[in-house]
Amino acid sequence: MKLSHQETEALERDGFIILPERFSMDEIAAMRARLPALFAEQSAANVIERHSGVVRTAMGLHLRDPLFADLVRHPRLIDPALQVLDAPAYVQQVKVNVKAAFSGEIWQWHTDFATHHGEDGVPEPLALNLHILLDEVTEFNGPLYFLPGSHRDGEHKARLDDKTTSYPLWVTDQDRVAHMANKYGMVSATGKPGTVLIFHDTLIHGSPNNMSPWDRAIFSLIVNPVSNAYTTNNRPDHKHHRDLTPITPVADDCLTKYVAGSDGEAGA
Repeated sequence: MKLSHQETEALERDGFIILPERFSMDEIAAMRARLPALFAEQSAANVIERHSGVVRTAMGLHLRDPLFADLVRHPRLIDPALQVLDAPAYVQQVKVNVKAAFSGEIWQWHTDFATHHGEDGVPEPLALNLHILLDEVTEFNGPLYFLPGSHRDGEHKARLDDKTTSYPLWVTDQDRVAHMANKYGMVSATGKPGTVLIFHDTLIHGSPNNMSPWDRAIFSLIVNPVSNAYTTNNRPDHKHHRDLTPITPVADDCLTKYVAGSDGEAGA
């Protein structure tokens, strides 16, 4: 799946694009079916909400489950990423972020590069975040908020916040968020299950609490050029993977064997 000229222009202009329903409901159901067992594992790669005790984010999934090992090389994600990066890239981070009904907590305003640079020594803001919506994401159940155009601001200052939630995050100053929001506006990234979001490493984004009765789960793959890899080893592998093997796409139908009722090894 290559991006059109209009899509690449929008990504460059706004810092993100929303690609509706690029994965089928059967493929999404297969992804979701793997999550309960992964969430139940007693693993440091599962981050728990500070107050509710439910999983906030489950990391390193491609090392824990064969479906996700295929998904991180899926051409509907990797082809557009390599098209944009125009360079060999490695799997930097793999996770599912969850906002459980009634209890999902915020992700503060931040840019991904602030954490990648501050914690992992990534030199330049070149990485891409590739998301798949695993639930319908609406204005009510904790969607991502994007500040369009904020990736072009050139300012990367951030501070480490290890108090607000159970996941330490390098956050963007509120004065800068206000300036960018007043300058560029704000977009709520909503969509049906299977929708893909692609956004740049310096795009300011965050998400609110989920006060609704509906869960919200999003798969996230971050890819980074091999030439721009980490230079420090401060964090565990599940937060920034050390394997710099360039990603090569697999077949587009690689998830078929996991779909219930298929002739492959569904549920394997």
